[in-house]
Amino acid sequence: MNPRRGFFRNVLGLGTGIAASQLATAQQAAPRSGSGVSPAVTTLDVADLPFTIDNGVKVFNLVAEPVKQTIIPGPMGRTFDLWGFNGSAPGPTIQANEGDRVRIVFDNHLPEPTGIHWHGLELPIEMDGVPGIGQKPIMPGERFIYEFALHQNGTFFYHPHMAMQEMVGLLGGFIIHPKTAYAPHVDKDYLIALQEYAVLPNSSIPNSMSMEFNWLTFNGKAGPASTPMVIREGERVRIRFINMGMDHHPIHLHGFTFWETGREGARQQESAWTRGNTTLVGVAQARDIEFVADRVGDWMLHCHLPHHMMNQMASNVGPMTRVGRGMQAGAGMPEGMGMLRDGNATSENRGPSLGRGLGVGSSADMPMSNGPLSQAEANKAMANMPGMDHANMPGMSGMTMPKLPENAEKVPLFPQDAFMEGEMMAMDKDVNKPETTGLPPGWSGFVGGMMTLVRVMQAEQYDKIMNLKAQQTKGSGPQ
Repeated sequence: MNPRRGFFRNVLGLGTGIAASQLATAQQAAPRSGSGVSPAVTTLDVADLPFTIDNGVKVFNLVAEPVKQTIIPGPMGRTFDLWGFNGSAPGPTIQANEGDRVRIVFDNHLPEPTGIHWHGLELPIEMDGVPGIGQKPIMPGERFIYEFALHQNGTFFYHPHMAMQEMVGLLGGFIIHPKTAYAPHVDKDYLIALQEYAVLPNSSIPNSMSMEFNWLTFNGKAGPASTPMVIREGERVRIRFINMGMDHHPIHLHGFTFWETGREGARQQESAWTRGNTTLVGVAQARDIEFVADRVGDWMLHCHLPHHMMNQMASNVGPMTRVGRGMQAGAGMPEGMGMLRDGNATSENRGPSLGRGLGVGSSADMPMSNGPLSQAEANKAMANMPGMDHANMPGMSGMTMPKLPENAEKVPLFPQDAFMEGEMMAMDKDVNKPETTGLPPGWSGFVGGMMTLVRVMQAEQYDKIMNLKAQQTKGSGPQ
């Protein structure tokens, strides 16, 4: 049988793996041991990869394929053309137990060769997934079966060992639960995959060669679309981070000081745990943190790189936006990231560029700036964009400035966070879900980029949200 038969039919299906996952009937039980129970890991906004049992071997079916990934929903949202696994980017999370033998049946529905590397796992060289070294490249339409025993435990992940494929969504978590549950016991265990993309405003295709990124995601969603973690007051929480991109990410948690308890490949001895509220998750690294959620509130969890706390990187920063011959910030290779200017990334009124590219110096030189030239121009633009007037947005009115402070235009660096003329807007309705119940009106306007919320609640509010989630799940099931 020709292994490529039907390949392009599969590619055009865009998400064939989703149907396969939905049809699987594997029981996803939390692993047990003599000393306790390890809670199943939750990857918010991403499914688990189901499995079946074949003579004691856990069998997973993994498909690499083109996917449509909605980073932000709604009329102002963005859906990207990415490569992912089983219909999503990142791909589904694999969960297994220390001591298991696993078989991953891998199908390549991409239009080019690939192979899957099991990042951090100790296994035979022929299972390591490096094309041209440990195995032959898996060609389009072909299948390869990986099978190996698990003798480690901790936070791992999987990805191709084809460098540029890693940059367009091909990543997934691989959790190995220990034979003996970790102590102290945690009540909630989460996994967050960190990814980044460079996408022009009028495009859906990432530039995998870029060194600048304008969309930063937690589990395939940019804030405010990333689902908040909902935690009962007093619970102990573990959050695992995996990073496969070009940037290191200092992940910061508001309100709590945590212990860093694990790294890629292993849980650390308690004597090696470090205390902090920010952990640096480097490229190709995993980090586990744990804390007791003993303070009620809606706490931010985010990358603390300033450019990673916003969406689209629409540049309207500084005096360069208010002069006739301004500068375009952040241009890449060769004409930059396509920052919004006059609403069109390909318009001719671009300014000379600043920022990193693969060349030396500015490679774009056009006559106009990338922001409004004056407050009058900003007001004129707002009049042509109904719904963008922040004065009428609940929760945003306090950020507007109907009249600029005296001499504001003469203050060096003005404007920076210029909400009165920026692209940021509240989109509460578009990202509404049980987990956002009770957040203040307009909250979504202040959560962007690689950012989400850790919502610690008293029992009554927690139970209310759990009931809403249960009703939603029941409503989405078979009728």
